Amino acid sequence: MSMVDGKVNRRRMLGSMGLLGAGAAVTAATVSLPGLEREAGAAPAALQELTNDEMDALHEAGVKAFPAATAGKGGQPLEPQMDGDTKVFVLTCQVVQWEYMPGKTVEAWTYNGAVPGPEIRVTEGDKVRIIVKNDLPFSTSVHWHGLILPNAMDGVPYITQPPIKPGESFIYEWQVREGNTGSHMYHSHHNSAEQTPKGLLGPFIVEPKDKTKLPAYDLEYTMILNDGPIGGYSINGKGFPATEPIVVKKGQKLLVRYMNEGLMIHPMHLHGMPQQVVARDGFLLPSPYMADTIEVDPGQRTDVIIDCTELGVWAYHCHVLSHAEGPTGMFGMVTALIVQE
Repeated sequence: MSMVDGKVNRRRMLGSMGLLGAGAAVTAATVSLPGLEREAGAAPAALQELTNDEMDALHEAGVKAFPAATAGKGGQPLEPQMDGDTKVFVLTCQVVQWEYMPGKTVEAWTYNGAVPGPEIRVTEGDKVRIIVKNDLPFSTSVHWHGLILPNAMDGVPYITQPPIKPGESFIYEWQVREGNTGSHMYHSHHNSAEQTPKGLLGPFIVEPKDKTKLPAYDLEYTMILNDGPIGGYSINGKGFPATEPIVVKKGQKLLVRYMNEGLMIHPMHLHGMPQQVVARDGFLLPSPYMADTIEVDPGQRTDVIIDCTELGVWAYHCHVLSHAEGPTGMFGMVTALIVQE
């Protein structure tokens, strides 16, 4: 998912802050032991074979490899074509090999070849047409999670529409309801417990016409949480150390849009700074509140603002610890918030 505030050379910046040392090219595989997989932790028998120094070396290698380069980046903005006053988006459901960690790929079912699918961003009142083409081996559909729309556009096979069979297309079209702003999602609603975690998921953001109604922030970041076939536990389709650090300047206010597309609860914990919860499921809260660990349930969207006051590299992870760290080091739902001058 891209930062909405310019580009940063992440590896150069991390090196300048001391997170990457001379061993930056070392990966977990360099010091791995048979039977150990970073993204899944270690089996008890393999764990018993680890010495203290071997365990420390694995932890260090993972941190030094961060952020590890992988092919593909999901959640990129999808520019619409205009048909009169209607914004037209095209989503193609297709199977790809997705690299979620360096050298580790998995069969993913995707929108436009990426996990997450592209970001659809519109403004309340917009007329929207979304053409969904199915190049999968099975039928599918798309549900627009959190959007208020005509019943026929809701995307549930045999309730509101026929399934979109392989080789077929379906057109969703509606006018975005006034007031239906905020952080929403789209995902499969056909065999959804398999298709959605496998990659058929993406962000749908509705901007208000009057942005002065929103809390003040300088930049934003969307964080889609998932559990299942894409490496077990992932943030924006990647597992640590291939997750993307969030880079800000001291004093900036960062809006983070959490979206849980997985099957489990993921409490997101940021070290060093509190988070102000300002919206849930697209609705601004009348009384925002402060917390350092934010529970995000499956299907839920939670918006927080972080006042980035503390310099340094701060760990940022799911606090179900088995989703983030094991004997071989950190994995899965881990990234970092980097606050620089």
